[in-house]
Amino acid sequence: MHECTALGLIAIDLLERSITLTVSAHTAHCMHLTPETVAREYEWIHSRDDRIVSLINNVRNDLGDLFDTDVDSVTTEQYHDAVDEVFADGDLAVNVAALVWLLRELDVDGDYPGFVVDELLGRELAGMLAGNQPFRLLGEATFHYADVHVHDGESAGIDDLDAALAAGFQTRLPGWNWCETASPFTQQSTGSVDQ
Repeated sequence: MHECTALGLIAIDLLERSITLTVSAHTAHCMHLTPETVAREYEWIHSRDDRIVSLINNVRNDLGDLFDTDVDSVTTEQYHDAVDEVFADGDLAVNVAALVWLLRELDVDGDYPGFVVDELLGRELAGMLAGNQPFRLLGEATFHYADVHVHDGESAGIDDLDAALAAGFQTRLPGWNWCETASPFTQQSTGSVDQ
């Protein structure tokens, strides 16, 4: 990602696939991640609170109706706390920041129907924000639901970015009844191992 051509080709490896993104010459630049870059993306996600919290609560209302359960609404303070938690982990933060930056810059001429890179990036971001399994997979699945309902962004990448932030953080945050009780499948150690 340190080499730029005149067309601004960005090479990334995602989900074991090699994807080359061609960025318009008007926005071509090297993607060089630094602590300052991560701080910039952190602030951008923080400032997106009105839009993302609204999307989270819309998704939760819809999914609650579909699964016949009550799901708690998310507040702006909870959203900010979740963003802070993600970015307090530097290893997670740098990867989240990279995906957010890519999606913020990403578009395609004519909204080409065969263009799916934004979906790949959005799904990966949602899973990353959601946490470990099974929450990661739930975040990825929720991304596809949210993405269907987000169409008013200024670019293809922004639509998927908003859907990913909403899906990832709604999955990460508490409020689902099944997450509030102990799993019946948890096994307690007896302190002995059969030989």
